Amino acid sequence: MSVVDRLADELRQPEYTGENRCTPCTVTNLLITAVVAAGLAVVNPLVAVAFAVLGVGAIAFRGYLVPGTPTLTKRYFPPWLLELFGKEPAGTADAPAYEGDVDPESYLLDHGVITETPDGEDLELVDGFWPTWRDAIERADEDLAAEVGDLLELEEPQVNPGGTITPAEEASGCTVYDGDVRVAQWPSEAALAADLGAIDALADHGIDVAAMDRGDAGQLLAGLRVFAEACPDCGGEMALGEDTVESCCSVADVFTYDCRDCGTRVMEIQAA
Repeated sequence: MSVVDRLADELRQPEYTGENRCTPCTVTNLLITAVVAAGLAVVNPLVAVAFAVLGVGAIAFRGYLVPGTPTLTKRYFPPWLLELFGKEPAGTADAPAYEGDVDPESYLLDHGVITETPDGEDLELVDGFWPTWRDAIERADEDLAAEVGDLLELEEPQVNPGGTITPAEEASGCTVYDGDVRVAQWPSEAALAADLGAIDALADHGIDVAAMDRGDAGQLLAGLRVFAEACPDCGGEMALGEDTVESCCSVADVFTYDCRDCGTRVMEIQAA
């Protein structure tokens, strides 16, 4: 490897470039670079050219030129503009893909996974499902990376890898990578383990999740998580709530299902 190649590798931030590049943030930085370069050109054209070259280089290798770019896009980019760039608002990355055509409650009722409570005012898991699901969660938790790698057919599966791959802003969630490429995100490792365990538990009810459309499967599994009778992580009591979450480019209000004891987030869905 040449000196130039080694330098490029040291400068590059894989979490913000390549497949992981945020288009709105990149466009914002390029516009800022162009405006500043235009202003400098009035004073000194050579300085303007040098600034433009350095700015574009920084954006290419680092992803950002201006520190705090995500804050700018959160504050000034409306949802419709983010959607033009293919960016999902915060709170919709409950994965591997949340959008689908399945109504989780109806589907789970029809397949005998949940039932009405004795008073007829709520829904709950059928007897025996939670112990089976809990045992499957514990098995999946032994090697999350291998389990999710098999599910999503990844070549180099990693779950919340260390080093420079995972941005600090994602530290509270669970991000799955294939090599350096972000593939999917869950609210927590416990939520991922719950989904992986649910696939085995649902098979006993004739539901082949792996054969379903990925969007439908993601929606079904996320919907099932809210019926977990205890925290998949510590066994504590679960509770519904509301919160405000941030992604790279947006802020959103979400409904949550968290553990009262350890705070683990098992489900997160954007409020209407």
